[in-house]
Formats: sequence, structure tokens, C-alpha cells
Amino acid sequence: MPSGDPAVDLEVVIVSHGAEGLLRRCLESLRGHPPRTATMRVTVVDSGSPDGTPDMVEREFPEFHLERRANIGFSAANNLVLRESRAGAVLLLNPDTEVYDGTLDTCLARLAADPAIGMVGAKLVREDGGLDHAAKRSFPTPLAALAHFTGIGRGAGAGASLSQYRATHLGEDEPGVVDAVNGAFMLCRAEAVARVGLLDEGYWLYMEDLDWCHRFWDAGWKVFYEPGAVALHVKGGSSARRRAPRQEIAFHRGMGRFYRRFDAPSANPLLNAAVYLGIAAKLAVSLTITALRRRG
Repeated sequence: MPSGDPAVDLEVVIVSHGAEGLLRRCLESLRGHPPRTATMRVTVVDSGSPDGTPDMVEREFPEFHLERRANIGFSAANNLVLRESRAGAVLLLNPDTEVYDGTLDTCLARLAADPAIGMVGAKLVREDGGLDHAAKRSFPTPLAALAHFTGIGRGAGAGASLSQYRATHLGEDEPGVVDAVNGAFMLCRAEAVARVGLLDEGYWLYMEDLDWCHRFWDAGWKVFYEPGAVALHVKGGSSARRRAPRQEIAFHRGMGRFYRRFDAPSANPLLNAAVYLGIAAKLAVSLTITALRRRG
């Protein structure tokens, strides 16, 4: 477990389950582009990788810390380090990301520029150079969530109410506050984490980042999108392109948990019933598609 040395400015936490090649690229990017303005410690929590991922980390990156654990879930694995860290800032980083020269310094500078900012997200780009639109998000309304998952809200001509989840009010190269950033890259002020609390371990995988951002705002901390800092995100690289049944169930349970916590208490009971039925129906469709593709 990390020592909790208060002299370290930035604690980087990477939770990995397999994806050996991608994690190697991620760690190489951190080795090649450390922050110039801060000291950094990197901890990889291997969450039950079925391949040689932890051995690779131990062999090729001896300067980084390694924790070998069972597959305890994304939130719980991150919390192992968050709970012990004494660094001034902590970065949750996916193993399918790569940082570039200046990425970390730019985000740290943004965090330092405004003491009200509790979390900063970088501009995440795909391998084809396009924006990963999950880099900046708004908390979804039921209509926006429906539009997003059916694809209507992702179209070029979608109106504001349909595209709301993608935070289209803010341009991809426009810095500013947003409801949420992506869990692939979340730089957090340690003081804010101490006040907000750790990630909710009731989420095994998916939706925990949106939940955490909501709790940051509820506690009075801003969440900021910083496009001056760019990071590569191999979308879906740290998990299968098509979610396995357990992942599908976790994703949809996370949707229900998020809605139940933040929206259901103030909503009409009929709307709540419709939302839960919609989530269940979407899960049934997703599981059916997965089963059919496996047979094929």
C-alpha cells in the first residue's frame, strides 16, 4: 500500500483488469511525461487480471507501485489508494489512456488557479483524433438519457434537450465548468475528496464517476473541463467492446442506483416507474443482443 508520504504532490491511481498492452502504453506515457511542476507517485491496482499484467508492471516499471487484488470492482480498487493517500491531488486514470507532454501540468495549474475547483477533466480524444464526448457531460434527464442510448441525442441535428447529456452548451475546445467529466481521467483536489468522501462501492463498474461528480457539486465543489490538457482514450480498451453479461448487469444497476439517489426522490412516482421499467427493458435487450452475437 502507498506510504502516504505527504511530500508527494500528485498520486496517480490506475485500476487494471487485463489489458496488458494498453496499460504498458499508459505507464510509458506517465514515465515519459511526468509533471514538471509536481512530484508524482503512480500506483497500479491490479484487480484480478487473468493474464500477465501485474508481472509486466513489476518487471518493466519498478519505479511504480503495484497492488495485487482480486476483482473487487472499480470503486473499491480506487478507494484502496484514495483512503491512504496524503498527496495534495489524486488522479484517477484508466489503463486505456495515455498522457502527453504538459497534460498533467495543465490540469494541475487549472486546479491551483481556483480553490473552488474540486475536480478537473482533460480533453479525451479517440485514436482517430475525434473527441470522446464523455469527457464532458451534463447530469442526464430521463429524456436525454433515452435520446443518448437510442442514438437520437448523438446526431448532429439533435436539439438541446435531446443532446443535453453531452454538455453541448460547451465547445470541445472551450474550458469551463460542467456537471461531470469522465472517470478515465479525473484529477481531484485532496481536500475535496476528504469532504465529499470516497467513491461509492455500491457501484461495481460504471456510473461511479457520474455519482462522484454529482456529490462534488452537492458538497459545493466545481467540476471543470480543461481542453488545454489532452489525453488519449482508447474507448472500451480496458474492457471488451461488447460488455459481458456481468458488466451489462452492473451498468444497468448503476443507472438505477444513480437515478434512485439523485432524481427519484423529487420525481413523480409514475415517472420513476417508467424509468425503472425502461432500464430493465434496456438491460433485457442488451443481454439478448450479447447472447445472439455469442451464438453467431
